[in-house]
Amino acid sequence: MINRKELKKRAKKVLKIHYGFLIIACMISGILANEFSDTFTLLSAENEIGVQEDSNAVLPSQLTASQVLKDIVEDNLEEGAKTAETIEKKEISESHDPVLGRTRGVLASVINSVSSGSIFVSIAAAINSMVGSESIAVLIMILGGLFLLFLAWFYIQNVFCVILRRIFLEARIYEKVPFERYMFLSHVKKWTKASFTMFVTSMYQTLWMFTIVGFVIKHYSYLMVPYIVAENPDIGANQAITLSRKMMNGHKWECFKISLTFLGWTLLSSMTFGLSAIFFSNPYKMCTYAELYAVLRKEAKLKNIKDADRMNDVYLFELPNKEELEKAYPEYKDRYVQEPELQGFAGFFANWFGILFKEGKKEKEYQEKMRLYQRYRAVSDVLDAKQYPKRLFSIAEEQKRTLVTGLDPLRNYTIWSLILMFFIFSGIGWLWEVSLHLITDGVFVNRGAMHGPWLPIYGSGGLLILILLKKFRSKPLLNFLCILIVCGILEYSTSYIMEMNTGLKWWDYSGYFLNLNGRICAEGLMVFGIGGMGFIYILAPVFDNLIRKIKPAVTKIVCIFLLIVFSIDMVYSHFYPNTGEGITDYEK
Repeated sequence: MINRKELKKRAKKVLKIHYGFLIIACMISGILANEFSDTFTLLSAENEIGVQEDSNAVLPSQLTASQVLKDIVEDNLEEGAKTAETIEKKEISESHDPVLGRTRGVLASVINSVSSGSIFVSIAAAINSMVGSESIAVLIMILGGLFLLFLAWFYIQNVFCVILRRIFLEARIYEKVPFERYMFLSHVKKWTKASFTMFVTSMYQTLWMFTIVGFVIKHYSYLMVPYIVAENPDIGANQAITLSRKMMNGHKWECFKISLTFLGWTLLSSMTFGLSAIFFSNPYKMCTYAELYAVLRKEAKLKNIKDADRMNDVYLFELPNKEELEKAYPEYKDRYVQEPELQGFAGFFANWFGILFKEGKKEKEYQEKMRLYQRYRAVSDVLDAKQYPKRLFSIAEEQKRTLVTGLDPLRNYTIWSLILMFFIFSGIGWLWEVSLHLITDGVFVNRGAMHGPWLPIYGSGGLLILILLKKFRSKPLLNFLCILIVCGILEYSTSYIMEMNTGLKWWDYSGYFLNLNGRICAEGLMVFGIGGMGFIYILAPVFDNLIRKIKPAVTKIVCIFLLIVFSIDMVYSHFYPNTGEGITDYEK
């Protein structure tokens, strides 16, 4: 007999500990998969009511693009191209918000091609040129589109229920569930196998739909399949389905009664346009069913049900002890590694900004101790039994690639290394912009306000994200978001100050999609974000390794020489800035 009150009591306790994280998990599931889609349907229905009330509302882009698709399907490719062109011109002309520019940039081109349907015309035309028949081209395009949709469903929607259940099962026992657990199927190289198991389950459920009573019964019979796969993704499809059926024998009616207890929450969700479901009942249900799986799993093992031994992830249901963790992580047997510190002024800059003003014996010892501390910190929650121990998983998880970790991106940098990297990346930025202009316009232009072969905004941007975001280097996703913010502030303020001082615009993103006063745009920030990640985790450590091979005296002489030349250029450019065609002629 299942104690519903006890299940819900434990579920509320788990939800309280991981409230925000589990809400986000359910929201991601609602976006990527079919679960909780009714919640978002209610929200979209509320939106549609608002749209219908606006008599001047523009038709959805999907509806306009569908007309292009209709022309293509009717073997009228030329008409489809004209329709797409008309739609694109109309949308651009009606786009009066300067922030949502649609006339320049790659992002704007992509949005225009999708919203107008011209992307479908381009694909159909490309296929037509290869096969020489519009009818066959359309057929290939339709079949290709269906195949891509199937792949998206098979590898994302179909299997995300397994990932979601893994998240909730780990949340039952552990205080922390890292974001990387969304990729646990990939880490154990069982994504395709888990997808196939869920695909077979879906096929069985679809066939049972033709017998109404059977469909309802089988819904509960197969209820435990995603939980079983979440625990052991290596299990066979039929094994998981059969095991779920046996676990649910005698419990289907009880599960039905559990689902009835959430009926009130379903009604409340309807009245609140899905908000109550998003912020409480969705994760609450998932926590309850995770507790139910734990109860049925325990019972199956006690009854020695066939294949119950395949549910073999012990540490998904109990915390490991100290001895087990030390055996799995022998290199961290001496667990309590203290964070090293340099004292005084030098210590402040080293600890917070990763800057070393010199590199003597004391600094080298500090660097080595910091590397050890960072490695320990990465698994400290595991060693304290606050996070699931991946090394104790029944399937060996793939170790992280050693390229980035071998480069030691968490290191500190000497002041001389930072100066040289400023000039290296200022030069790379100059080469990048000169090359772009050379490719697009066919002429060489010395880009930038200064006369030398450098663009300081690239070098200073690189150093800023390297220094200011030192504490975030161990968290790549958060670091990426911080890079976008820092680069956005730097680019916007630089543009503003230079324009105020000279009255000239040195760059203008007007017409780009998601731009702010033409000073920054989403497309540019994404490039800076990706480039910044590459700089922090790969390029900066590589260049630092090369710089360290140069004799310190030579490094200092080169840095001083470059600083002198740069200062002369800066003073000269203040009075005689580099202007002209391809640099400041944006008014044209």
